[in-house]
Amino acid sequence: MPFYEKGSVRIHYQDVGSGYPLLVIPGGGLNATMSFLTGAAPFNPMTGFTDEYRCIAADLRNAKDGQSSGPLETERPWDAFTDDQLGLMDHLGIDKFVVIGFCIGGPMIWNLIRRAPERIVAAVLAQPSGSRPDNRDFFFENNMKGWGPEMLARRPDVTPAMVERFLTRMYRTDPDFVFTVSRDFVRACQTPVLVLPDDIPAHPYAVAMETAMLAPRAEVSLFPWKEPAERIPLVERQVRSFLRAHRAG
Repeated sequence: MPFYEKGSVRIHYQDVGSGYPLLVIPGGGLNATMSFLTGAAPFNPMTGFTDEYRCIAADLRNAKDGQSSGPLETERPWDAFTDDQLGLMDHLGIDKFVVIGFCIGGPMIWNLIRRAPERIVAAVLAQPSGSRPDNRDFFFENNMKGWGPEMLARRPDVTPAMVERFLTRMYRTDPDFVFTVSRDFVRACQTPVLVLPDDIPAHPYAVAMETAMLAPRAEVSLFPWKEPAERIPLVERQVRSFLRAHRAG
């Protein structure tokens, strides 16, 4: 699989299928890689949607088992990831596209819409991450225990203070809702979104449903949709229908 390079950033990506461009953001938190799509994902757009879409996915910058790398931008972590995603699409000559994101891909999609609303034609948020009112520090503490020490072991240029600052900016600076945008932003958002809610500590059902209720052009799947497994093809058909209805061209 090829690499996209810009300055000190190197992004490992996959580009498969043909048709309308579809950016696929894997789940897995700060260790999100393309392998998530063939393992932990409830369905894999990189194989299931290539008959209709040009599907593009990438390892997240600095993910443990991925091949993407770059600076740890402690003051703008969410925007650094968005830079990588938009930069990759620029590199591939793609202007407008649709996007589906799993888990951490939920907040990332809202940031993509905030940064480039004219480019995001429609978005699917699958089992999106969000901030639980009863446990605001869930992501900060988990990453300080797991991702942080792993990052320090791999990167001698990264210090414990940098890790703590990075995670503070990600998860404590705006600890409410979806981390990257406000409720007012979602309420005013004119991008069509389809929400596939989950209900585990990292993917709170209440937050997913609140975004669906607030966004004026939102739709929502049935719930639960991952179990029994026979429901997953039904939701895949809904994703296809949603994207087909909203994509341009």
